[in-house]
This record gives sequence, structure tokens and C-alpha cells, in this order.
Amino acid sequence: MAIQTVLGSIDKKMLGFCHSHEHLFVANGKPAQINAALRIDDLDKTMEELLLFRQIGGNSIVDAQPLGCGRMEMNLIEASLRCHIHIIAATGFHKLAFYAEDHWIYRYDEAALADVFIHELTHGMFVHSDRQDPRDSVRSKAGIIKTAIDEERMADPEKKWFRATARAALETGTPLLCHTESGEQAVALVDFYREQGIPARQIIICHLDRTLDQMETHKQLAKQGVYLEYDTIGRYKYHSDEQEAELIKDMVDSGFEDLLLLGLDTTRARLKSYGGDIGLDHISRRFLPLLKQYGVAESAVAKMMINNPAVAFENKLSK
Repeated sequence: MAIQTVLGSIDKKMLGFCHSHEHLFVANGKPAQINAALRIDDLDKTMEELLLFRQIGGNSIVDAQPLGCGRMEMNLIEASLRCHIHIIAATGFHKLAFYAEDHWIYRYDEAALADVFIHELTHGMFVHSDRQDPRDSVRSKAGIIKTAIDEERMADPEKKWFRATARAALETGTPLLCHTESGEQAVALVDFYREQGIPARQIIICHLDRTLDQMETHKQLAKQGVYLEYDTIGRYKYHSDEQEAELIKDMVDSGFEDLLLLGLDTTRARLKSYGGDIGLDHISRRFLPLLKQYGVAESAVAKMMINNPAVAFENKLSK
């Protein structure tokens, strides 16, 4: 089975040690206007971070910034080529707040949106889509479909963005990487995608580990076969790494070690090369040893960092 990276399709056995949710580049635009930490636009600094990642045995990274709101396609390609890191890029959409009021993401109907996403997955990623309608593209393809749920979309009766990504996922077999902000949103989004015919193994739910009081929701989703991607490691405004380790230990002990993925959900403030205080070596150098202290077996750690990403991010239609 194959995984699509910005430099081409690879066998899943080549993925290796993988961070399942990062932001390597975010152009100076609407996201950075909302939060200055969402500007990550220096090629040399990001490559410095990627080389740090390589030093600790890192091999692959999922970049979770979709088109139209800061994705820097050419930088992703260049960084992957020069740093010898497999990078999986995202098509799809992010939170509504990250788009200007006149953005094409609002104007396009469900069919047009689906066509854009499918093109990025099968022909190549569009460039300059922050500033113009998608029309110019490169040969490098996206390998994941990003979706994001917030209160405005929860109330949207049409749900054209979600229907468009469902169409793209069904047609191409590409996994869905889903931004959520509560357990209730996660359940609603999984239910929606399952109703559209998306199998549970094609759905990856992000950010559920920001709160620690909904463990039954985590287990409810995992029982369906949905992947849970935990990325609040080193994000101390939410909780400590010790509390994160306890959460993961609970999920492993409950039999869900085959469905867990880890990442840092990096921002400018969380990358050492940009002057931040975490860095892409944090999971390997600090958090994985902590997991072992809490009694998580080496075999479970290997699943979260190597085996599970190789299955979660493979194209479900590839042979």
C-alpha cells in the first residue's frame, strides 16, 4: 500500500518514525493576522528544524496546513528534497477564521470544492491559492485531506465543505485528518463521515487530548476503529506532559494502542529554530522516555510512531 508524499508515492514501509501532525510552513496571511505564532515562513529555519528531527531518527512528517490559508507548497517540496524527510501535504480546508471574506472557499459549491481537492490528490497541488482561485498547479500531490470543524460549521445546514471532502475521500481513498475542538464535535463529525460512507479506518481525529475529562468519548471513537491523533504534547497551557502520558497509558491499557498517533501541532512559538521552546525533537528526547516511565511498552511506542502512521496515512485504494 502506498503513501503520497510531496516527492512522490512511497511504500508504507518507508515512512519510518513519523510525527502525525505538524505545521512546517504557514505563509504571512490571515492566520498570522489572528495569531503571530502562525507565521512560519523561513525556509532555512524550517530546514534547520527538520535536520534536528533527522538527528533523533525522524523520517516523516504530516504537514497539516491545507491550501488557501498559508500552505507553502514550494517550500514543502524544497525542504523535503534537501533534508531527506518524507513530507505528507494536506488539501482540504481549515477553520473559517483563516480565510478572507472574499475567499474562493466560500464561493465554490460542493462540486467545485470536491474537484479542487481531487485535483490536488491526483494531479498536483495548486499554488498561490491564498490570493487567487485555484488554477496553477505543480506536479507534487497532497497525501491527506484536512478538515476542520468549528461552531459556525456545526450550524451550517449545507455542510458543503464536509460533503466535498467526503466525495474526495471516497473517490481517491485518501485519509481525512480532522481538526476538532471538543469531544461532541468529534463524535458529530465522525457520525457525519460514516453516514457519507467513509470507513472508520479512513478517519483521523485531532486534538481530543486538549482536555482530559472526556475519556469515554476517546474510547467510544476508538471502538469504531477511528484513529486518534494526540498533539497536545508540550502544550502546557492545556496540561502537563505527565498528564498526557497518563491519558495515553489509559488508552493503551484499554486496548487501543493500534489507533494512536502522536504529533506536536507546531507553531512558530514551538519551533527551536524560530526561537521557540519545544522543537521537533521534544517527542523523541523527552516525551517517549516519559511514556516508558509510566509503563507504556516499547512495542506500543513503536506502534504510535512507526506502525500506526504507516497504516493510517496509506491510500485506502492503492494496491
